[in-house]
Amino acid sequence: MDKLAISGFLLAVIAVAGGFVIEGGSLATLLHFPAFLIVFGGTVGAVMLQTPLSQFKLGLKILPWVIRPAQMPLEHTAQRIVQWGSAARGSGFLALEQDALAEHDAFLHRGLNLLVDGVEPKALQDTLDAELTLERERLLRGARIFDAMGGYSPTIGIVGAVLGLIQAMSNISEPQLLGQGIATAFVATIYGVGFANLLFIPVGNKLKSLIQQRTLYHELIIEGLVSIAHGENPRNIERKLAAYHPG
Repeated sequence: MDKLAISGFLLAVIAVAGGFVIEGGSLATLLHFPAFLIVFGGTVGAVMLQTPLSQFKLGLKILPWVIRPAQMPLEHTAQRIVQWGSAARGSGFLALEQDALAEHDAFLHRGLNLLVDGVEPKALQDTLDAELTLERERLLRGARIFDAMGGYSPTIGIVGAVLGLIQAMSNISEPQLLGQGIATAFVATIYGVGFANLLFIPVGNKLKSLIQQRTLYHELIIEGLVSIAHGENPRNIERKLAAYHPG
């Protein structure tokens, strides 16, 4: 559970709503379902229109990472790689076969199997690098749907404001309906800007940061396994991998 992400979101919402209340506003005036429907529904619909289904589903799948990010055990994995380097140097790559079969991390599992199969170091690195690049780009495409939402949301908020003003002008002789239209106009604008800057853009940036951490973890794995394939001294491997988890 990422307490910082939750705390940051709550702080942002409380700061905006609290400032509004301190100025004498009522929170009830911000709860306007038609404005919410226009902005949120319009934003999600626009992103669905521009996004392939697989990419949209991937974005929703990785969304929980914002609250529950996967842990990347850099230091622990580095220690394991050093141990595998010692075993391979003393008994050959086949000594890692049981570890390869028992490994649950999919990327590490494939890398160890390539090592056990005796793949040349250059081919091993090229294969894992290509897989890493494709996986990173695939995840980034999923994260970018929230960037797109952050771009569309303020514009859809303006659409909602214009619709609200149209409604207000059509009922200019009826004060009660006139007020409802004006409320929709202003609240839709707030929703559009608020969703973009307090939710969609931060979520997109957080996911990209988590994907970068995941990439760093996989780069550590590639560096370690390629070093083992070259038959390097475990001490040298340990020094190389230490750069990936300073402190």
